[in-house]
Amino acid sequence: ASSVVNGLSIVTTQKDLPEAIQKSQGYVLMGQAPEGFWVDELEADTSLTSEYLTLRHFLGMVDPVKQKKAVRYLIDSQLPDGGWNIFYEGPSNISSSIKAYFALKLSGLSSHESFMRRARQNILEQGGVVNANVFTKIGLALFGQYDWRGIPLMPSELILLPRWFYFNLYEVSYWSRAVLVPLLIIYDKKPLCVISKDAGIDELYAVPKEQLSYRFQKDPQWLTWKNFFITVDEILKRYERHHLVSLRKRALKKAEEWLMDHIRGEGGLGAIYPAMANSVIALRCLGYPEDHPLVLKGIREIEALEVKDEDSLYLQPCHSPIWDTGLTLNVLLDGGFPRNHPALVNAAHWLMSKQTYREGDWKVKVPHAEPGGWYFQFENEFYPDNDDTAAVLLALAKVSLPDEKAKRNAIMRGLQWLLAMQCKDGGWGAFDVDNDKVIFNQIPFADHGALLDPSTCDLAGRVLEALGVLGYDKSFPPAAAAIQFIRRHQEPEGCWYGRWGVNYIYGTWSVLAGLYSIGEDMGQEYVQKAVEWLKLRQNPNGGWGESCSSYKDYR
Repeated sequence: ASSVVNGLSIVTTQKDLPEAIQKSQGYVLMGQAPEGFWVDELEADTSLTSEYLTLRHFLGMVDPVKQKKAVRYLIDSQLPDGGWNIFYEGPSNISSSIKAYFALKLSGLSSHESFMRRARQNILEQGGVVNANVFTKIGLALFGQYDWRGIPLMPSELILLPRWFYFNLYEVSYWSRAVLVPLLIIYDKKPLCVISKDAGIDELYAVPKEQLSYRFQKDPQWLTWKNFFITVDEILKRYERHHLVSLRKRALKKAEEWLMDHIRGEGGLGAIYPAMANSVIALRCLGYPEDHPLVLKGIREIEALEVKDEDSLYLQPCHSPIWDTGLTLNVLLDGGFPRNHPALVNAAHWLMSKQTYREGDWKVKVPHAEPGGWYFQFENEFYPDNDDTAAVLLALAKVSLPDEKAKRNAIMRGLQWLLAMQCKDGGWGAFDVDNDKVIFNQIPFADHGALLDPSTCDLAGRVLEALGVLGYDKSFPPAAAAIQFIRRHQEPEGCWYGRWGVNYIYGTWSVLAGLYSIGEDMGQEYVQKAVEWLKLRQNPNGGWGESCSSYKDYR
């Protein structure tokens, strides 16, 4: 009753399916924590581990045992061509490769090792250090391995811009904001960790440093937003040499106050590694000693992201218990588990205990809304998100609890927050409202292309799915607006782009699930076009899969 495809046994009869589901459910239940949640490793590329090694050296907190394990992980992760990639089966990435190479040199490895020679050749073939992204260059500048002149200016006075100003701190995404504020402090102080010449990376410059021009390359066309922002950067760098001392002092004070406010809880700044690491460096720049409770707290929170065994160590970007628990609850319930099963009740109670009751950064754009969302990590009350909130609402609506009144109150509070977070275009971003001023992606600092948090169809689909389960239909005004948003953004082939999962397959099934749940006519031409597109992407073994390369290479 089964066949073998690529070494995998594939169930081919309805008779075998219930047994397969039951086995999977039993396995999932074994992974539940006593508190009620599920959490698994959140995989990432090697960049975080490289950054972690360099952070330890910058802070003077090298742990030889951990360093040895992390070095082993980096070496084992090297690609045959000598580089390191940023997603599974992806090509070598110059920034990731430079980070790994520098981390290995800081850790005492010789540039003459065969794997280091291969890495160096790969990096030089990609243009060397000058082609790395901004964040990589900032990390190198902290060790004197890149000139601050080649980094876009981030004057600390940015934090003083009023909220009505076209560009201000709250017009960029949460992850950019959480990284940027400590960077304002770091950029002003420009700390330097002196290292030996042998630990440096001069050999990764395709052109000698003294021959480099640190001016940003403008577009051939004169009137472009990119050229405008490069000109602004040039003007700001002139201002930087003659800035007003009193204004700078005020800006740094406000940046410190913002930082203190956002790290006072547990979990670290933004509960995500890049912001957490920057916050610790910023604290040291501000004069906090290495044994200060806030510095030690920041280090502990970063160490909690370690994944290690006897031989290796690497870092997760963050933890994902709310997301993992919400998805697991939904899967078990959809698989026929009793709605009042003790494991599900325990999980639901844990999720309810994690609902936010404090105001976060989102309050700036929606001052009328009351807290009530859910975040992604164990703790991150400043930054609940719409995706997790929808997943939790979906699960709570299906589970049966002893105190149904408390559950209904949690659902209503979460739903009111989620509806308040709908953008003007009818969709939802992840963490913010109307965070969509696309011209900001032309700012030199934004070369990573992820400065903003605009509405996306995958999120709109997931919210529609939750609304449908909660009893709403497509005539509900927020749902009607979301459907129109989805229809406007359908790709010509019938699929939808997915930002928060890979990629067109994820976006398409998220939208279809949402449309079905909210009561859309699934026989409509645009829906059937998506269904046919999805069916054509099925693999020979019966499943679906997509590479991250689809984000760059069209489908």
